[in-house]
Amino acid sequence: MHVTAIIAAGGVGQRFGSAQPKQLLSVGGRPILERSVIAFASHPDVTDVIVALPQSLVDDPPAYLRSAEAFAPRGEAFALRGAGKPFRIVAGGDRRQDSVANAFAATDASSDIIVIHDAARPFASADLIARTIAAAVESGAAVAAVQSRDTVKECLGQDRRDGQQGRDGRLVKSTLPRETIYLAQTPQAFRRDVLKRALELGARDPFHATDEAALVERAGLPVRLVDGDATNIKITTPEDLTMAEAIAAAQSAIRHPQSAMSGPARTGRAGTGYDLHRLVEGRPLVLGGVTIPSRLGALGHSDADVVCHALTDAILGAASLGDIGRHFPDSDPIWKDANSLDLLRRVVQLVAERGFMVGNVDVTVILESPKIKDHVDAMRASVAAAMGIDVERVSIKGKTNEGVDAVGRGEAIAAHAIALLRSQALSPRLPAP
Repeated sequence: MHVTAIIAAGGVGQRFGSAQPKQLLSVGGRPILERSVIAFASHPDVTDVIVALPQSLVDDPPAYLRSAEAFAPRGEAFALRGAGKPFRIVAGGDRRQDSVANAFAATDASSDIIVIHDAARPFASADLIARTIAAAVESGAAVAAVQSRDTVKECLGQDRRDGQQGRDGRLVKSTLPRETIYLAQTPQAFRRDVLKRALELGARDPFHATDEAALVERAGLPVRLVDGDATNIKITTPEDLTMAEAIAAAQSAIRHPQSAMSGPARTGRAGTGYDLHRLVEGRPLVLGGVTIPSRLGALGHSDADVVCHALTDAILGAASLGDIGRHFPDSDPIWKDANSLDLLRRVVQLVAERGFMVGNVDVTVILESPKIKDHVDAMRASVAAAMGIDVERVSIKGKTNEGVDAVGRGEAIAAHAIALLRSQALSPRLPAP
């Protein structure tokens, strides 16, 4: 069976805000694009590889795309040009579907299966690639996806005049059953005839598809879901690089355990957390256990401390122990007005019982007003004490949302967090929480 892999790297990463395309940035000492190409070029089920790049990079491609020899010093056991695995570069288009269409046009007519992958997902595992290809062979089209773990709300819609959601458009229309909600990833794989039909439709249709599966669906063809991987993250914003570095370090420690044990203590597990609350009058604004002077406070069942809630979710996620709602449900009156620092302490103890301790944490608070910079040191000290770690291992910073959405209008507060856990067995020099 002939399988062609298309690496979609034709974008310039406008949302990332970098001076260069995000796929050229490095994670764990290796460019994101190189990691994605290697994942497919080294896969035994893949026959050849095509990379769609911006025209500027087609004219002057990175060294690791110029020759197979560029890969050899890194110890990867595969060949590209001139060694049985053809490798081609094509120019991308204005839309994602245009870039994929350009790459598809360069495929060999004998290709049975086309597997497409975002260059910005550098951690696609060999098993995930194999599962997706196998599902496409059976069903014609397959997409890697992870089931939603959060409750999903559908809003009423957008203002038809400018495409923006007005006040009514931001009201909840319905709550969707989360067991039916899946978040799409790549790789996505298709039989050649299925993808050809979908891309032809996309060329005629002004519809802007965010992935190829959407075009196949629009063509009226079935798409099969394949279990994705939580580590198969897409790097979209600078904050995603923090998670990517943690994943790269964890994977390196797994591949080279002796090096991990003989050198400095390495990260064992990584998790991310997110929390958002409405801001209302009559409530205190508590962040990291510190009450911030403010006319508005966060509305919630507990003290609605977004810093502690996001951290709690990140720590639980790193240990694969679910989320804050599972352990402290708002349906239980015992957690009414609970001190979120106490919840954080409980979770740190929970992961400690499973052999993990907190290595370091990083939190970004998104709030228009008030500014939190004068309270950051107190927040860091409070959170560090709750987790039993040195304050130097706690980072908290504030950002605004530049007037965008409910947070930007001052109607809500949000926080993103990442927590890195270490195995206590591998980190004897770090104090236990």
